[in-house]
Amino acid sequence: MNSMDRRDFLKQLAASSLLLGTTFPSLSYGAQKRVIIIGGGTGGATAAKYLLRNDPSIKVILIEKNPTYLTCYMSNEVLGGDRDLESLRFSYDTLKSRGVTVVQDEVIAIEADTQKVRTKSGQSYSYDRCIVSPGIDFRFDTIAGYDAQIADNAIPHAWKAGQQTLNLRAQLESMNNGGTVVIAAPPNPYRCPPAPYERASQIAHYLKQHKPNSKVIILDPKASFAKQAQFEEAWTKLYGYNSSNAMIEWHSADQDSGVVAVDSATKTVTTSFGDQYQADVLNIIPAQKAGSIAFTADLTDESGWCPINRQTFESERHANIHVIGDACSANALPKSGYAANSEAKVCAAAVSALLKGQQPVSPAFSNGCYSVVGTDYAISILALYRLSDDGKSIDKIPNSGGTSPLNASDVQHKRALDYAHSWYNNFTSDVFK
Repeated sequence: MNSMDRRDFLKQLAASSLLLGTTFPSLSYGAQKRVIIIGGGTGGATAAKYLLRNDPSIKVILIEKNPTYLTCYMSNEVLGGDRDLESLRFSYDTLKSRGVTVVQDEVIAIEADTQKVRTKSGQSYSYDRCIVSPGIDFRFDTIAGYDAQIADNAIPHAWKAGQQTLNLRAQLESMNNGGTVVIAAPPNPYRCPPAPYERASQIAHYLKQHKPNSKVIILDPKASFAKQAQFEEAWTKLYGYNSSNAMIEWHSADQDSGVVAVDSATKTVTTSFGDQYQADVLNIIPAQKAGSIAFTADLTDESGWCPINRQTFESERHANIHVIGDACSANALPKSGYAANSEAKVCAAAVSALLKGQQPVSPAFSNGCYSVVGTDYAISILALYRLSDDGKSIDKIPNSGGTSPLNASDVQHKRALDYAHSWYNNFTSDVFK
């Protein structure tokens, strides 16, 4: 992948954002059209905002069980000690002021035949189109001895920002100097490919300042990972990677290092090869699948994810229902917040067009993110995508995007950190404001 500088990063992001944010003139025919959006995370909130931007005549109802949303992206900084969890929290007040009807409730059923959504409180909502953005759930059955209760009380995955993030942070704070943190990384595909390695970096960042005799071990079922060269360069510089006193160790699939079992009482994990590692702090990130409503509504296939039409994100299993974000199968697009935002804009444009009897345009997509790896040090990645000519896949555009350059200066890394925080503020503003 090509390296790129800040100017190229912003130019390509800006170009893709302009394309994805393209609006359509409002044309209303007959009764007001109703779109129900299930899930108020990055994908759902973006879809609600851009649906009304495309066509203010649409009745947009967003159903979300939580009163506010905590972003997973940038939550690793809470573990490193440089961010407060509350800085990740966003309300739906601005979306309400824009005209979105926000309902705090939990959807328990989507009736595709009658085009109705039912909620836990007993309410029923009809729709012309439904957009489902359910996020992820976890395949606890892939690791013997691990389940949701253990995750909540003893061994957090912290893969959804919230109380488990605080629990993991508290465990790091109470660990003795010289302790070992073990991170069990998940198999592909999963939410935010660089995040386990950013997490290892952020934990090492905290340990270096407060418990310098400690270390982080990553047990990985994969042979490689996103931005690997950039992470390893940072680990070498900041944490002594591959040296006798390395603060971070990465054990890969080549060493059969995927975790298959855990003893929660002793915080001991067993790998597929039979090796055992005992941790003072254990962070297990399980294999993942689409959020539970996607299974209840019969939107998933044997992969555990939701097959969709890549042009409109309409479900291949049920008409008039669209699936966006981490839950859908979108080929080369990763499961990330920025990709969910990109998909939501494309889906909103497609739904607006379909409700007016128009043909949706051929879409383009983008994905970009920063990873904060230590003091005054961040790295980035950007990629641009397009719908294939046959409409069956979303493919990366050749020679587009890139990663942070290797052998960058300290000034460049510090500047990238400033850009990372600016990126977060601008991105969340695009979603929730």
